[in-house]
Amino acid sequence: MLRQQFSLVSSPSPAASGRRTAKLRRAVQACAFALGLGLMAPVVQAQQAQPTQPMPRLSVVNLTAGMHVIHAELAARPEHRARGLMFREQLGPNEGMLFIFDDTAIQCMWMRNTLIPLSVAFIADDGTIVNIEDMAPKTEDSHCGSKRLRYALEMSEGWFAKRGLKAGTVIKGIPGVPN
Repeated sequence: MLRQQFSLVSSPSPAASGRRTAKLRRAVQACAFALGLGLMAPVVQAQQAQPTQPMPRLSVVNLTAGMHVIHAELAARPEHRARGLMFREQLGPNEGMLFIFDDTAIQCMWMRNTLIPLSVAFIADDGTIVNIEDMAPKTEDSHCGSKRLRYALEMSEGWFAKRGLKAGTVIKGIPGVPN
């Protein structure tokens, strides 16, 4: 009796084994195909969702650098920081964008899909400009703060230099920075 049960369990016919193998192979292929589609969907959606227009204007805060007033849009959310000034065709004479990062770190900027030349001031937690970099449009070159910080202010290229603003200048009015 024990021997019969064992033989039934352990030795299926070669035809049954082949059918099971073929079914298993088809099931594995179907799962792999479905999984591949599931993994590709976010990539396809991301490619289709690539922005081609500037994002709507963000809320504005007035900052000061000495006697100069700056009207800066606030890019404090990840999706706002990711888009920044992409696809903008111009900035007003004292307009820019203040990037507020979640953490103090070496922050870097680039100019993918940005149509206008910009200067970026990297700003320490106390509001002091650490360094300023000029950035050419439509490039992916990294422009980084020279130390760990939470803020970056983008303005039209040369804006800081034309006003004699440089490393050590204090920017006042940054949300969360006591001045």
